[in-house]
Amino acid sequence: MPGVIILWEGFIVRLIKRLSGILTIFSIFTSLSACTANANIMKNSSGVKEIKIGVTLYKQDDAFISTITKNIEEIAKEKEGKYKITINVVDAKGSLNNQSNQVDKFVSQNYDVICVNMVDRTAASMIIDKAKSANIPIVFFNREPVEEDMERWNKLYYVGSQAEQSGEMQANIIINAYKKDMSKIDMNGDGKIQYVMLEGEPGHQDTSIRTEYCVKTITKNGIELEKLADDTANWQSAQASTKMTQWIKEFGDKIEVVFSNNDDMALGAINAINNANITGNKPLVVGIDGLPKALEAVKNGSMIGTIINDSKKQANAIFNIAYTLATHGNINSVEGLENGKYIRTSHTEVTSDNVDLYLEK
Repeated sequence: MPGVIILWEGFIVRLIKRLSGILTIFSIFTSLSACTANANIMKNSSGVKEIKIGVTLYKQDDAFISTITKNIEEIAKEKEGKYKITINVVDAKGSLNNQSNQVDKFVSQNYDVICVNMVDRTAASMIIDKAKSANIPIVFFNREPVEEDMERWNKLYYVGSQAEQSGEMQANIIINAYKKDMSKIDMNGDGKIQYVMLEGEPGHQDTSIRTEYCVKTITKNGIELEKLADDTANWQSAQASTKMTQWIKEFGDKIEVVFSNNDDMALGAINAINNANITGNKPLVVGIDGLPKALEAVKNGSMIGTIINDSKKQANAIFNIAYTLATHGNINSVEGLENGKYIRTSHTEVTSDNVDLYLEK
């Protein structure tokens, strides 16, 4: 009997240990289940999905590009409600390597859409391949990749302006002024317009197109042009001021018109003109973009005109494409989309006759 009792007691002890182990495991499982349930509750209680849109810029200090990105951020704030929208804007500072690393970061952080203002429009394939491998759509803007690159994938989009139209409208400002009072344009009365041309960045599609269509439109209207000089100033006011200072020293008051591919360079030219000791007639300056400072210059008479390149329309188009892609909407429902991937906005001529309509109140 004592042996049986000892065996029974041993069995009871082993049974208790096993039950304790089972209870411990059950307790751990129950705790983990509770944690998971709590996590789901927190997720469901917020009820808001986050959309992440990355924006990489060739140079954030470019006046027009900066205006576009500010408009994108404002549009995103107005749109928030059903979704929390994060717009992360980064500056490549003119470095393709920086831009490539920025895209890598957006990819690693699982952004929904990447918006790219290319440093080098001919080098888009590298960035396209990065995004394609992660299945993240790209919206290019302002700097259009070459057509072959845009055909590399079906989730590539581009937003820009109608560059031909801006060149034609810039020409129209001079043509209309010439027809109204020839002497105000042809200041030396030799029957032709002596001009200089400030061009944007070499390789940028708008540089060549704006220049070509401006000159072509004037000559088609039977007005003879004589080019004194042209040079690139990379869209920048300071570079344009330096170029214009050199031209004034070389040509003096022979310069009748300054054509500028954008307003920032036009404003730089005006700065050089104001600082120069020009004894005769000052050249007329015409720009493109419709920047607030340029509109003020048109108002005060230091610019004969500018062409509004609507940054709000472009920002709205960029955001609409990105938002539709991020929320898995119907991309073909985006207003203005052509060939399933392009949006090009129109321009508006501004002279002293209508500038008050566009000045900020």
